[in-house]
Amino acid sequence: MTTYDIDLGGRGPALEARDLSVFYGEKQAVQDVALMVPANQVVALIGPSGCGKSTLLRCFNRMNDLVKGARVQGTVDFHGQDLYGSGVDPVEVRRRIGMVFQKPNPFPKSIYDNVAFGPRVNGFEGDLDGVVEDALRRAALWDEVSDRLDDSAYALSGGQQQRLCIARTLAVRPEIVLMDEPASALDPIATQRIEELIYELKRDYTIVIVTHNMQQAARISDFTAFLYMGNLVEYGPTETIFTNPREDRTEAYVTGRFG
Repeated sequence: MTTYDIDLGGRGPALEARDLSVFYGEKQAVQDVALMVPANQVVALIGPSGCGKSTLLRCFNRMNDLVKGARVQGTVDFHGQDLYGSGVDPVEVRRRIGMVFQKPNPFPKSIYDNVAFGPRVNGFEGDLDGVVEDALRRAALWDEVSDRLDDSAYALSGGQQQRLCIARTLAVRPEIVLMDEPASALDPIATQRIEELIYELKRDYTIVIVTHNMQQAARISDFTAFLYMGNLVEYGPTETIFTNPREDRTEAYVTGRFG
């Protein structure tokens, strides 16, 4: 296991993984990762396809529990509690650590009901209209949909659907938002809107994003982790990773010589 001493800039860690490994049956996909995620920062996970980025991301809110044959070893510390400890409710973990997926996946419901779905499932009994509006505003979508909340979510453009999915995640008031290539299926204009939104959201949330786009990682992240063949090769401030990496493999990847 390689550890990295990261200057958190006075912030405490939002998450800390230690000795984290993931297996799919007999195949090991992630090997002994140690990674500290600073609060209210954007951490990008980069690396070639199949290197374990998405698998590692799903460890942070126990989404791998839903994958047949997946097995996780090690610890993920969240507010002093191991997310994989006995008695931890994975549903509550996923409420507090939300996930936005690669392709927009709105429910076959109205715009309003998409955002209200999580609070309703969790038994929220307060001002639901206020929650929906607040989530849509945070996702920079309210001004575009406020007069058609009863329309089907499928009537929205791809970029709007992805921001709706972000609003749906924010509606249950998580502390951390995980994003698995959230702009890879979008056009450049929609991608720019998502990147601007991520920059705004880090004021209130900690964000961990998987991306294949090196320029995107350089633009939006504060810290970058480079993974290769299931191993964490290097982790540090994004500027350092892209301009003065310690590892030759990191330099080769970020400059496009492989991957």
